[in-house]
Amino acid sequence: MFNSLGIPEGEQIQHRMLTSAIERAQKKIESNNYGIRKNLLDYDQVNNEQREIIYAERFRVLDGENMRDVVLGMIEEQVERYVSHVIGEDQGPTDENMAELNELLLPIIPLEPLGPDVYKGKSKEELMQELKDRAIRLYESKEAEFPEPEQIREIERVVILRVTDSHWMNHIDDMDQLRQGIGLQSLGQRDPVVEYRLQGFDMFEEMITSIREETVRMLMHVRIEQKVEREQVAEVTGTNKDDTVAPKQRKVEKKVGRNDPCPCGSGKKYKYCHGR
Repeated sequence: MFNSLGIPEGEQIQHRMLTSAIERAQKKIESNNYGIRKNLLDYDQVNNEQREIIYAERFRVLDGENMRDVVLGMIEEQVERYVSHVIGEDQGPTDENMAELNELLLPIIPLEPLGPDVYKGKSKEELMQELKDRAIRLYESKEAEFPEPEQIREIERVVILRVTDSHWMNHIDDMDQLRQGIGLQSLGQRDPVVEYRLQGFDMFEEMITSIREETVRMLMHVRIEQKVEREQVAEVTGTNKDDTVAPKQRKVEKKVGRNDPCPCGSGKKYKYCHGR
């Protein structure tokens, strides 16, 4: 088109209408880019808020704080959560919901199976408090198995840190998957950033619940393994023998001469009998 108009190459084109159109297009592109950057910051803000919560707990563990009260709180929370799950607001303990509670709670907190003698005649709150007390006593008996209190404290820190890191890494991957598909929410006239924040919060709450449940389950099933004395299985050789052990005496046999009687008792000389 420029050749047909006779415009030399590299010559500056100036026209009010063309300049205005270019400026409007540039402003629109910059506005779109600003919106993209703003959305990225909003998405990152959700992740940063969750990261600050997780890292605050990790730093407490890494600083060597005593996590016993945290663990006891997790134990009571698991009892309360499962009791509230199987027993409704206006309900009381029954044979049916207690059977379900045994299936859900006992794999995490290995209490004695809940029979009628435990829940008959009790309200939901009374049963919940009874199970909390039993769970705490069970954990205290687990603590008593360790010779030094600091040993179980260190195990608590190791378990909390390992479980938290494992679930947090999985959560990051899940949040990335959510972020890739959250833009489709705009087709339903919903703000993708708001939906990302809401769904991300729900996922974060589920992760925290899973961390606490797995931590309680692992600590409730930890045990001390007895040291086994090793038996000697290798033979004593010249390089590992004990000098205190007397060496075996070799039996020396007398040599038979050729003209001596044969030891077999035949009466013949040895050279004519077995010495041939």
